[in-house]
Amino acid sequence: MQTLLITGATGYLGSHLVHALLAAGHRVAILKRTGSNLSRLDDCMSRLAVFNIEDSLDLPFKSLGHIDAVMHTATCYGRSGEKTAEVFAANTVFPLQLLETAAFFNTESFFNTDTILFKYLNAYSLSKHHFVEWGKSFADTGKINFVNIKLEHMYGAGDDVSKFATHVISACLKNLGALKLTLGEQERDFIHIDDVVSAYLCLLENAGKIGQRFSEFAVGSGQTVTIRDFVDTVHRLTASQTQLDFGAYPYREHELMYSEANLSGLLELGWRCRYDLETGLKQVIELERKHL
Repeated sequence: MQTLLITGATGYLGSHLVHALLAAGHRVAILKRTGSNLSRLDDCMSRLAVFNIEDSLDLPFKSLGHIDAVMHTATCYGRSGEKTAEVFAANTVFPLQLLETAAFFNTESFFNTDTILFKYLNAYSLSKHHFVEWGKSFADTGKINFVNIKLEHMYGAGDDVSKFATHVISACLKNLGALKLTLGEQERDFIHIDDVVSAYLCLLENAGKIGQRFSEFAVGSGQTVTIRDFVDTVHRLTASQTQLDFGAYPYREHELMYSEANLSGLLELGWRCRYDLETGLKQVIELERKHL
């Protein structure tokens, strides 16, 4: 059993991670914002140690004795009108303060959730890349082990509709009149939420075998599909009447046109992806259909 501190625990990835860590027998604490929606954790709140970000970041470390690892999944995408400085504060300043605190209290490892996006695509991607540089600095000076997790395109039932995959599935299930898209030539590596969580647990369990202060692992299925093929697959599996309007939107400047996870690091640790895309989408669509 390890004592673990999780950020972003009220979000989609974080809440799934919390449930899996509790099921694995770990002692779990969460670091949240005052007023966060706790509905994703309703069934396990009594088993968690809960701390607020607005209080001293020292508090979890002083209260719990020793924290073995921090698992950082909190993020700000900047999709709700946040200013650039607010995105920077959420994605660089806050985790840096937490990293520094964890190092001070001799926490062994800091697991960071990173993006695959081009550094200068937007404020979100730039701020995420900035924090990884700080993680490298802390690792290089021997202060803490920093495990950087470059997460590919995650999907799963119950995710926020602002996410691309969920938006497409929701639109098709509801038979919306038209779904506006780019041409969809971008190739992406889609990974089911259950496989994402199992990868995090694999990295946690094998942290002692990594043997480097700074390490980086890609988390994906290892298979690519074009955005167009992904949408067409969802459209077929939902038997949707929604019109697919490919080409309605232009590509963003610096649009990532190809991304595929190199799974060699995870495979060496014994991890395997469970869901292929069609199987994963069928499961998600079935669950989403029940909540229409």
